[in-house]
Amino acid sequence: MRQSHDKKDPASERPHPVCVSVLPAPRVHPSAEPGPLGGDAMTPALTALLCLGLSLDTRTHVQAGPLPKPALWAEPDSVIIRGSPVTIWCRGTLEAQEYRLDKEGSTEPWDTQKPLEPRNKARFSIPSMTEHYAGRFHCYYLSPEGWSERSDPLELVVTGVYSKPTLSVLPSPVVASGGNVTLQCGSQQGYHHFVLIEEGEHRLPRTLDSQQLHSGQFQALFPVGPVTPSHRWTFRCYYYYRNTPQVWSHPSDPLEILASGVSRKPSLLMLQGPVVAPGETLTLQCGSNVGYDRFALYKEGERDFLQRPGQLQGGLSQANFTLGPVRGSHGGQYRCYGAHNLSSEWSAPSDPLDILISSEEPSGFSQGPRLCTGPAGGAKPGPTVASGENVTLLCQSWGQFHTFLLTKEGAAHPPLRLRSKYRAHKYQAEFPMGPVTSAHAGTYRCYGSHSYSPHLLSLPSDPLELMVSGPSGGSSPPPAGPRSTPGLGRYLEALIGVSVAFVLLLFLLLFLVLRRQRQSKHKISDQRKTDFQRPAGAAEPEPKDRGLLRRSSAAADVQEENLYAAMKDTQPEDGVELDSQAAASEDPQDVTYAQLQSLTLRREATEPPPSQEGEPPAEPSVYATLAIH
Repeated sequence: MRQSHDKKDPASERPHPVCVSVLPAPRVHPSAEPGPLGGDAMTPALTALLCLGLSLDTRTHVQAGPLPKPALWAEPDSVIIRGSPVTIWCRGTLEAQEYRLDKEGSTEPWDTQKPLEPRNKARFSIPSMTEHYAGRFHCYYLSPEGWSERSDPLELVVTGVYSKPTLSVLPSPVVASGGNVTLQCGSQQGYHHFVLIEEGEHRLPRTLDSQQLHSGQFQALFPVGPVTPSHRWTFRCYYYYRNTPQVWSHPSDPLEILASGVSRKPSLLMLQGPVVAPGETLTLQCGSNVGYDRFALYKEGERDFLQRPGQLQGGLSQANFTLGPVRGSHGGQYRCYGAHNLSSEWSAPSDPLDILISSEEPSGFSQGPRLCTGPAGGAKPGPTVASGENVTLLCQSWGQFHTFLLTKEGAAHPPLRLRSKYRAHKYQAEFPMGPVTSAHAGTYRCYGSHSYSPHLLSLPSDPLELMVSGPSGGSSPPPAGPRSTPGLGRYLEALIGVSVAFVLLLFLLLFLVLRRQRQSKHKISDQRKTDFQRPAGAAEPEPKDRGLLRRSSAAADVQEENLYAAMKDTQPEDGVELDSQAAASEDPQDVTYAQLQSLTLRREATEPPPSQEGEPPAEPSVYATLAIH
């Protein structure tokens, strides 16, 4: 920046009224009498009037049009890190002939520049910002009408002179829309003032005096809110000494406040098991089918959160957060959020995910717990349990633990937690299981933890492999797929039992129906044999037309004709066949029987009425009655 040493006061260069006496003083004879206005007094009066007229004319010309105040600003910003270039602009009118820049506290003009085309502004360049250029500046310009007023002050600040402070948010950098938070800017050095700046256009810095805590640290608390998703809330803070207010420290790390909304929450998964050993690499995956463009991962109690761009895979938008090598400080409860690029509003938080870290050295927890199987009474059966029985996994330790956790290899569900109980000089917890199914088979471990660090676990116990024996007595291998719930196993067993009972009932019903049909056929056969049994000694009948039999006597012929006529009248239209047979016998009482299809023949015999004296006894009458079924 070029400096000028011929300082001229802008007010001194403005035109001043000049009083000139244009009339010479007349020589008046002493004896002459004065005129009406007085001879000697006339000349001074005219001179005064002329000077007054010139003065009024000149002052009227200067004050006829006051010059506008110029504008002063800095690019790229008025807060510049040390060593960076900065440009100061001063803008006036098109009649401006010269621009000047003054710094408060300096007796000389800081710089003078000719206007750039179209002559309404000038540029003052600083190639490398240092503490020498920090301060308050004003500019003004010269025109044919004179010098303008000074501009409003520009405060040019240099940063990066002192070490950076810390910036944190209380209670959390994640806040629901409309909530309030407090930003804490602190340092171990005894600086007098802290400055908080929000990134973005037209964000004025906020300054607070520092306060010293009992720990010796200095801090300032800035209340912020209500927080809305209308824009991104990103802050930095600085500090400075009272005697150099334009010389600031390095900026703190940027702090963004995440304003969560009500859009659909994403899911947070852990690609490894629920317990991670120190030194391993931990990967957390946040995903959603909403199509978020970016994701944020936040650990409860932290001052900041991680952000990653979303990637589409299989119709899902997701981001992987890799943490490692894992240390004990990685343990805790995590949540993730999703957002679109064109919006500053974040989604609702995912369900919490607990990350558990096992102990790095035995000295941290003395020794890991011991895991065994057996009921609460202390019996310890082998690792093989019959299906349907109950089993208890017992985790115990000589050292004190407030909580015991039971894990199963390959299980997606979180570990089981139980409060420890002190029994028989040991701390222990009993994890009951049952009725046991094949889904319970697998490898188990247990851990211990303290209440003041619930996410930091002890060394694991020795693995215990639980095998479940099947119905045939052989042990079933551990299931390859995810563990099924006991409720589903009970449901399948009940369904199988109902199906077997239904099949047995169906077979029983079919057996009863077939038996009844068989009994009915035997009954009909026996009835027919009884009805149509021939007398002993009868000869084979000789079939005749329409099933009629010949009789051996004249009385039988008459009965035969009557029987034939009765059967003919009752014969069905569909041509029921009637086969009759007769047996001739020397016995005077002939027997006649018939076999019918679709008809039932009932045979009856009546004794003839007693004959009159002298008449031979009549032969008994034989007749048949047909019933159509």
